[in-house]
Amino acid sequence: MQEHSDPPQRQQSTGLRGGSAVPTKSSRSDTMGGAIGPLLHWVQDVAAVTFHKARRTLFQAAVLFCTLSLLLWVSIFLYGSFYYSFMPTVSFSTPVHFYYTSDCDAAESGLCSYPTANISFMKNDRDQVMANGQPYRVSLELEIPESPVNEQLGMFMIKMSCYTKGGTTVSSVGRSTMLHYRSGLLQTLSTLFFSPLLLTGMAEQKQLIEVELYQDYKTNAYQPTVGAVIEVQSRRVQMYSAQLRIHAYFTGVRYLLYNFPLTSAVIGVATNFAFLSVIALFGYLQFMWGGLWPPDQVRVRVMMGDNTRIQKRREEARKRMERENSQKELNAPAVIGSISGADDHQGNGTVAESSAEGPAVVPDASGAPATHTEGEESHDSEGPEETDGSNVLNGSLQSQPGETAVRHRPGPWMSL
Repeated sequence: MQEHSDPPQRQQSTGLRGGSAVPTKSSRSDTMGGAIGPLLHWVQDVAAVTFHKARRTLFQAAVLFCTLSLLLWVSIFLYGSFYYSFMPTVSFSTPVHFYYTSDCDAAESGLCSYPTANISFMKNDRDQVMANGQPYRVSLELEIPESPVNEQLGMFMIKMSCYTKGGTTVSSVGRSTMLHYRSGLLQTLSTLFFSPLLLTGMAEQKQLIEVELYQDYKTNAYQPTVGAVIEVQSRRVQMYSAQLRIHAYFTGVRYLLYNFPLTSAVIGVATNFAFLSVIALFGYLQFMWGGLWPPDQVRVRVMMGDNTRIQKRREEARKRMERENSQKELNAPAVIGSISGADDHQGNGTVAESSAEGPAVVPDASGAPATHTEGEESHDSEGPEETDGSNVLNGSLQSQPGETAVRHRPGPWMSL
């Protein structure tokens, strides 16, 4: 019997152990879930806050980058505009086409008139080439062949006359020039040496002569120069071509801008960028904070005005209270009574009751009775409260001239 009963007991014990093991696993899972849940919420909150801050930071960075880019482009545009308007034309070159008359006697070997050319100093027939007050160097380049006629010609004059829009001549100058001398042997050696180039047409026997007409020419703002007439004062001169060159001679800031363009551009753009950044910063502070400096001075003035008005109100309240107290003293009946002071305790009680109920009579030190009216007692009791409420009298009310001698000589009962 015992052998048959043991297996059920083992099964029951096994079942009890298995049943006790199942709730332990579920409790552990619940504990882990309860611990992981707040952690997940915290991680989610931290991730949301971090994402919000990152997005806000990215947005602010994008706005800052766009603002700085805009300021940089505006700075470059301002510097370019300044350079274009401040710097005049550096150099100007134009071909010179001479003309002369041919209605003279054909037997003469020379020309009928001096070769003359009219040059305009207007760019696109609208803008002046030379700026007002700017010094310029004006020169004429002549391409002259080494012909026997030019060698025998010797020196000849070149004259230049500048005129205004109305045709008035404002300046005139003349310069002399000639071919550079070359001996026959030098010409022979040069011809032999450059014969291949001369035969192929890549070189010519000619000279390029530069004649400086003006070294420091300045145009007048009231009479600007719009053109010039160039005249070669020789009827036998022979030339291939001519070129008029005008070059600006810069000084001061223009010299720096022309000779150091990169450094000047960096400094100019940086200056414009700093100035625009300060303006943008002031605008941001004005829009966000209401100004760079809070209006403390205005607040102080307002506070001073408020204090002045408060003092005036206090003064008016004090005067009004004095008038009311004086009227009460004048209108209050002066009732004189006697006080029998059998003992100090009874006398003090009588005085307290009389001061609370009606008029009280207080003897003077000399025996003469002095009176306290009900209005005076009420004034003495209510005066400090009104003073504390309005901060007008700064402590206690001053004694009125109409009060009795009790205030000057208080008795022993007043010390209570």
